[in-house]
Amino acid sequence: MSEALVAPQAPEASASGASGARQFWRRLRTQRAATVAAGVVALLVLVALAAPLLTALEGQDPFTYHPALIDSARGGVPVGSLGGVSADHWLGVEPQTGRDLFARLVYGARVSLGVAFAATVIQVLLGLVVGVAAALGGGWIDQVLSRITDIIVALPLMIMSLALLAIVPQSFPRPVLVTLVIGLIAWGSMAKIVRAQTLTLKGLDYVAAARLSGWGAWRIARRELLPGLAAPVITYASILVPVNISTEAALSFLGVGVKPPTPSWGQMLTAADVWYQAAPQYLLLPAGALFVTVLALTVLGDGVRTALDPRAASRLGVGTGRRRAALAAGKAKATAGATAKEGSA
Repeated sequence: MSEALVAPQAPEASASGASGARQFWRRLRTQRAATVAAGVVALLVLVALAAPLLTALEGQDPFTYHPALIDSARGGVPVGSLGGVSADHWLGVEPQTGRDLFARLVYGARVSLGVAFAATVIQVLLGLVVGVAAALGGGWIDQVLSRITDIIVALPLMIMSLALLAIVPQSFPRPVLVTLVIGLIAWGSMAKIVRAQTLTLKGLDYVAAARLSGWGAWRIARRELLPGLAAPVITYASILVPVNISTEAALSFLGVGVKPPTPSWGQMLTAADVWYQAAPQYLLLPAGALFVTVLALTVLGDGVRTALDPRAASRLGVGTGRRRAALAAGKAKATAGATAKEGSA
C-alpha cells in the first residue's frame, strides 16, 4: 500500500522541485537590488576566503607590529598622509601598533562572517529539530518543547551573551565561543516558525497519505515536511545572518567578544573609539565594511523572501519602481477614459 501511494508521486515531486528552483532563480534575477546585493555578498565571502592570498600579495600580515610607522611623539598616530597609506600598506596602518589595516580588515571579515554564518547554521538546525519534533510529537512533547522555546525567546540575547562570555576562561577560542553563544541562545524564533509551518503542513492530504501508508515520523519529516519548510526557513535564515553579524560586532565592541590580536570588525571598532579624530580611517573602514555587509545581506534576504513568495510585495520596493508603476497605471486609466469618451461621442 505504501509503495502504491508514494511511488507514482516521486518523479512528479522531483520535477516540481526542479521547476520550483528554476522559478525561484528567475524571480530573484529579475530583482536588480537583490542581484547587486548577492554580488556584494559573494565578493565579501570571496575576500574572506582569500584573505591569506590577498595579504600575501600586499606582503603584510595582521599581527606584525611596525613601530617605525607610528609617531610616538604624537601619541601613536600613523606617520604619513591618510593614516600611512603606501605601496606596502594599501589602507594604512593601525594607530599605536602599526599593524597593517588592510590585512586586519580582510582577516576580520573571516571572523565576522564566519561567526555569523556558523551561528545561523546552529540556529536553523536547532529550530528545525525542536519545531518539527514539537509539531509531530503533539501532546506533552509539544507542551514541553513549546515551553522551552518560550523561555529561550524570552531570554535577553545581549545580557545572556555578556554573562556567558564574561565567565568563560580566556583560553577558550573566542570566535568559537561567540558562535556557540549566539547560536545556542537565539534559536527560539526559528523553532516557533518551523512548528507553526509544520502544523499547517500536517493537515495537507499528501502528509496524511504518507501517514496512512505506514511511514514513520522521521521519514515523513524528511520526505514530506522539509521541502515545504524550505521557503520559510531560508527566508528567516537570510534575516538572521545580518542580525548575527551585528551581534558579534556589538559583543566585540563591548569587550567580551573576539579579543586582540585576533582581528574582527567589532574588535577594530572597539580600539578605534579613541582615534576617530586623529586617525578617522581606522574607524571608518570597519564601520563601512559592517554597514555594507549588513545592508547587502538585508536586501538579499528581502529579495529571497519575495522570490520564494511572489505574492508578498518587497519591503524595499519603494521609489522609482513604484512611481513608474503608478505612472503607468495612471496613463492606462487616462487612455481608457479618453477612449470611452470618444466612443460615447
